Amino acid sequence: MPSVSRRYATARNRFERPSGQRDESLSAPVVLMVSGGADSTALLVLAATSTLDIDDGRGPARIARERLHVLHVNHGLRGIDAEEDEEFVRDLSSRYGIPCTIRRADVAGLASAGDGNVENAGRVVRYAEAARLANDLSAAFGTPRSAARILTAHTADDRAETFFMNAIRGTGAAGLSSIPRRRNRIVRPLLDRTHAELCDLLRMRGIVWREDDTNSDTRYLRAFVRHEVMPVARSRNPRVVSSLSTTCDILSDEDAYLTSVAARALRDLTRGEDEGLIVLDAARLAATEVAVARRVVRAAILSVCPEARLEARHVASVLATVAAGEGSTNVPLGAEARVDHGLLAIRSRAASEGLSAAWLEAPGELALPGGRRLLARVLPAPAGVDLVAHARSHSLEWSGESVLLDAVSAGVDPARGGRLWVDAPRAGEVLCPLGMHGQSKKLSDLIGEARVPLDARPLVPVVHASPTGPVVWVAGIRADERVRCTAHTKWLLELTLARAADAPCAML
Repeated sequence: MPSVSRRYATARNRFERPSGQRDESLSAPVVLMVSGGADSTALLVLAATSTLDIDDGRGPARIARERLHVLHVNHGLRGIDAEEDEEFVRDLSSRYGIPCTIRRADVAGLASAGDGNVENAGRVVRYAEAARLANDLSAAFGTPRSAARILTAHTADDRAETFFMNAIRGTGAAGLSSIPRRRNRIVRPLLDRTHAELCDLLRMRGIVWREDDTNSDTRYLRAFVRHEVMPVARSRNPRVVSSLSTTCDILSDEDAYLTSVAARALRDLTRGEDEGLIVLDAARLAATEVAVARRVVRAAILSVCPEARLEARHVASVLATVAAGEGSTNVPLGAEARVDHGLLAIRSRAASEGLSAAWLEAPGELALPGGRRLLARVLPAPAGVDLVAHARSHSLEWSGESVLLDAVSAGVDPARGGRLWVDAPRAGEVLCPLGMHGQSKKLSDLIGEARVPLDARPLVPVVHASPTGPVVWVAGIRADERVRCTAHTKWLLELTLARAADAPCAML
């Protein structure tokens, strides 16, 4: 039976929908995320043959078959077993007449390039692929993206396990709310059912499913909670899963309410905003209830530094500074909070040390934030030298911090000199990176692949031929193919990114 929260939410949604309004959600695509395990197999079967509550205001209802689409993501982690999972999902989808999309990803490689967490990398890939498929199907169906639904097979057991996992790690009300029933387009219609109930349903229908051996590996936190913690909890309370599901519903509802209260408080307390900066009324914040003040500070920090890895101690440090009436504190991954003259200013470090656009004379130099300098020289090409190889060895010697380019191609007059435009990376900008034989690439992708930290990316100097001209050099990363040295180059443009202690280079 649906929880009180679900019945109340369904009634409220039905009441709030204007009479006679066309509900596009009834024709929008529904993506089923199916791994082949018991829970996701049951999700597919129930979606095709029974009723599900997909949070569209109707409560449990049949989903039109033409709306359904299965997505299976092969993580490439389990060899032949993964191939058999893929084939199983494809066959099961075909049995029920539902289109199936298979996507493959190198999750191990993505994890090694990130924080090493394979589970997290797999989760990110799955949801990214689901969002991409939902968007593609919405375009094909002619319905708004927001009307699409992405269904996952999380159960009441998953919710209880996540509650304990987050409690072990340390968390607040949002974490203890565990798995939400809905987040934007993602809906979890099986949260009121247990894994055992779904297995019984499949057995009654004579449907098999796939088992993932990694689910029993207690080196993973979820498996540890499932096999070590949950049995102990059940021994004291056989209905612990149901009890925790009710607790999570209550916490989730109250968390959502406090979040909305904090959002209104943040708007009321805001005294100014700019790129990478938000200023709050510190005195009024200090007088705000601490439960709301914590959320206000968290939301303010994330508004200027979305990638900040916030912990409770960081928020507490900001509130302690507010209570003191003056001072400053830092937040990991690029934010500073400072209280002065009754105001709390939260600023991203990238904003506080922003790169200002300016001309670079050639020859000449330009001062940059952090004590760096950008230097330009124009020199005649040495005779009898393979200029292509010479430019390559120069870049290797300077580890990409200095490059030799064709001065004329860069727009610099060898006789009278010239000037270049230096700016921060621009959204949507493209270039033809050296070595890619004229293929274009987004500047943001190039910088990301160079593994420049997020908070440092706005500080990367980008040299252009003019304010509206093409990219010449992404300083310290890559030059543009169109200004490379060739056998016909007569004049060299040397560009160098010098650190605070570096001396100007002597090339020839």
